[in-house]
Amino acid sequence: MLVRLVYASRAIDTVDQAELLAILKKSKANNPAQGITGVLCFSEGIFLQVLEGGRSAVNQLYNRIAADTRHTQVELMVYEEIGERRFAGWSMGQVNLSRLNPALMLKYSAMPTLDPFAVSGRVSLALFDELMATASIVGQP
Repeated sequence: MLVRLVYASRAIDTVDQAELLAILKKSKANNPAQGITGVLCFSEGIFLQVLEGGRSAVNQLYNRIAADTRHTQVELMVYEEIGERRFAGWSMGQVNLSRLNPALMLKYSAMPTLDPFAVSGRVSLALFDELMATASIVGQP
């Protein structure tokens, strides 16, 4: 059974671009063996991530993420059974923040910044769909 999980969290102060790249590198190395795909967005200290895969694998990964000391205020936004993946092309894609149009952010929230804590999980998932459609997600499968 496939599931999709979307969570948001706040990063501790020491998470910088180098740490983010290390997280992505590890995800890209480990996720294929677990059958996990997804996309990560990190902006101004906020993580927003969608994970897809088998229920057990996704649950185990989410539990590791929630226990990771680089995160605080980890909140589950969406958890659903799915018939097919939306983000199958990425072992872990990354949102290219330099390509983000502020108008796109305003379409989904009150301010032109990433704040998944201020919107529903469905809105965050719709944002990911649009980011994928506008080629704002980068990274190799």
